[in-house]
Amino acid sequence: MKIRPLADRVLIVPEEEEEKRKGSIVIPDTAKEKPQEGKVIAVGEGRLSEKGERIPLDVKKGDRVLFGKYSGTEIEIDGDTYLIMHESDILATI
Repeated sequence: MKIRPLADRVLIVPEEEEEKRKGSIVIPDTAKEKPQEGKVIAVGEGRLSEKGERIPLDVKKGDRVLFGKYSGTEIEIDGDTYLIMHESDILATI
């Protein structure tokens, strides 16, 4: 896969939560919560300041991160689902 996010964008593979069951209740996939945790696959070079200097990102490839429930844009590449979002949409690293 050859994807390079631009500016301050980050490519993340969302980590699905393990399926938990109580009794015999099965929750369909459409009713499940969106993942809010993932692994950084690629990062952009950083955004430009008003002076034209590159501001590097705080996150790096391989970091596990927490992000907002509806953050980023979902994309599908080779059958795998990824999220691409601005670094500012990331809430914390784990």
